[in-house]
Amino acid sequence: MLSRTAASLYWLGRYIERADFLARLIEATVRLDVMSSRPAGEAAWQSALAVSDTEEAFSAGGAALTQSDVVRFLTLDKSHPGSVARCLGRARDNARAVRTALTRESWTAINRAWLVFENRASIDGTSATLNLVEAVKNEARSFEGAVHRMLRNQSTWFIRLGQAIERADNTARLLDVKYHILLPEGEQVGGVVDRDQWTTILQTVSAVTAYRWMYNDGLRPANVIDLLIARSELPRSLAASVEETVELLGLLARRTGTHGEADRMARMRSARLGRTRSGEVIASGLHQYLEAFIRENDQLHGAIGRQFKFH
Repeated sequence: MLSRTAASLYWLGRYIERADFLARLIEATVRLDVMSSRPAGEAAWQSALAVSDTEEAFSAGGAALTQSDVVRFLTLDKSHPGSVARCLGRARDNARAVRTALTRESWTAINRAWLVFENRASIDGTSATLNLVEAVKNEARSFEGAVHRMLRNQSTWFIRLGQAIERADNTARLLDVKYHILLPEGEQVGGVVDRDQWTTILQTVSAVTAYRWMYNDGLRPANVIDLLIARSELPRSLAASVEETVELLGLLARRTGTHGEADRMARMRSARLGRTRSGEVIASGLHQYLEAFIRENDQLHGAIGRQFKFH
């Protein structure tokens, strides 16, 4: 496989995963702000910008920190890389470059998702926002299902590798921002707003039911942290993403004979996470742990690019 083909497949996986996460984040923030027993207001939308790492770009535009302005910025605004429309456009560009490596079903899902945003200039109200993000989530699920029905070869593995790296970054950022930013000043830890926010985190990663199955003592922040960091049973946990990365790099190494820095980094990270206990992470500093994880994940992304000569 040509290096540029591998790179396009990898970035296709990353961009689709990012678009899906942004859609989930917007949906969860709408529910936290509009449908919560105590609407979070600006704090909710500030947190959404922080999770997506778009605070600076949003501030530069001079828009107000309101639902309508932030939703438009995170969905339709193609002037920055952190919008759903921009991610889907880049995903489609990469998919077109490797069209023959994809099945009809996987290409169709990408194209349908892109068409949802093509020539769309506005979103009117909460219902329209929820309908829009639901359409993105549906097409992302269609694409993921199509990928899992493709031949188990290099094309599939590079797409899934991109998804695993992106998923790890998204979950770490989501958990980090909740721990430090979301709870408004003066609100009690463990109070109504705090519980709503932790529930919103679980909703964002589709883990509300999983949490209830795995923990019997009600909603506790320590358990949510444990679920999202250490429980590989949850597909969007750090542990699951780390394990999948090791597995996919191993499959690619056996098929291509390319083995190197990225494999070593991924295995070391997996072994270290396997020894990690969430209680120790909380006691020693969750923010510091997640910042280090995000940096390491970005370093692994760079190592993957070098190993497979993406650049």
